[in-house]
Amino acid sequence: MTPAARLAAAASVLDSIAQGRAPAEVVLKAWGAANRYAGSKDRRAVADRVYKVLRARGRLSWAMGGREDGRALVIASLSLIDGLPLEEIEALHSGEGYGPRPLSKQERSRLTAADGELPGWVASGLPELAVEDFRATFGERWAEEARELMAPRAPIDLRVNGAVATVDEVEAELRDAGLSPERTPFSAFGLRLASEPPPNIQALEGFKAGRFEIQDEGSQIVSWLAGAAPGLTVVDYCAGGGGKTLALVQAMHGQGRLVACDVVQKRLDNIRPRLARAGVEAELRLLGQNGGGAEDLNDQADLVFVDAPCSGSGTWRRRPEDAWRLTSEEVERLHALQVRILQQAALLVKPGGRLVYVTCSMLSRENEASTAAFEAGHPAFQPRPIADALAGPGLTGDGRTRLAALADGHRLRLSPAAAHTDGFFAALYERRG
Repeated sequence: MTPAARLAAAASVLDSIAQGRAPAEVVLKAWGAANRYAGSKDRRAVADRVYKVLRARGRLSWAMGGREDGRALVIASLSLIDGLPLEEIEALHSGEGYGPRPLSKQERSRLTAADGELPGWVASGLPELAVEDFRATFGERWAEEARELMAPRAPIDLRVNGAVATVDEVEAELRDAGLSPERTPFSAFGLRLASEPPPNIQALEGFKAGRFEIQDEGSQIVSWLAGAAPGLTVVDYCAGGGGKTLALVQAMHGQGRLVACDVVQKRLDNIRPRLARAGVEAELRLLGQNGGGAEDLNDQADLVFVDAPCSGSGTWRRRPEDAWRLTSEEVERLHALQVRILQQAALLVKPGGRLVYVTCSMLSRENEASTAAFEAGHPAFQPRPIADALAGPGLTGDGRTRLAALADGHRLRLSPAAAHTDGFFAALYERRG
């Protein structure tokens, strides 16, 4: 493919992403399958352009007068990201072959005017609905938090399955495979791969044999903070894909009872092979949309872990397209759902037991506001300081110290800027007798 044809392809992929709900990665894979003539370098170039545009979409759209179609965004990226002069951009838009059609008069004029001063929300890289939230939450650090959240591709973190392998063994195995793993600073079972392009982890023998799983260090941290331990009855109330389920099982050393719940059967079905691969067991339970189906567990659980449905804004560095799909109405819907789920999950906690609330969101409406609403109506659930939960074996010594500094009483925020993890929020509670 010519450079011009790659630009046209990137614009087409961006339009497909905007028209659906599929992740950019999935759309790019479908495009590659439908265009077999595109070689590996072509596919990589198209993907790089797509992700560059997605991460800078607010700025690029502003520069093009509010246009959000793939063509306009790609044109703006050539100027504002690549720094190409107008003449070179025009040469790439000659209309020849499979390249994009020539620039219009309006497109030329937008490019020449694109160097003006950017509005604050545009310069941040965030969608406008998140800017005021970030300012209120992070104060003077808000721009740094925004920049890191929308930064280029995040590393791949792995969690070693301590039941079948040591971190040293897996680290050596990965090095033998030509990779360069590093120890994660917080999780004692974490390894980080920052190589480019990202390796196909699922093709490695160690992954197939269950010696390690893909799991961001932030996800590992909140799993270890929950305090799952041998002999406990643990309920993973919103199991989802099962990543934290596996970490909770690991902390229990195969002793005790873990019940993984979800309202979608397909998610539970997807957890089964992951449990089998890791060599561990858990009960899988389908709940009704109103939370019904767990009444027999009322007042029985030592620990109820609520990884609540959320915007996923903490993962925008991995899926920047999601930042531009989120609406204020969706945030409000999620907030109401989170409060309701917490109320339902609390019924399962026995006196003296723990309730842990987790999101992978950076937005206060899904974090502090949801927990505050729960606390107001549930005085029997006493906030439990994060500092009291740092003694578990899943954390490194230095990691405990650093997490204590990041904690705010019973609440903890992790972010790409503060912890070099995805964005996570956790709040801990203990039910009074």
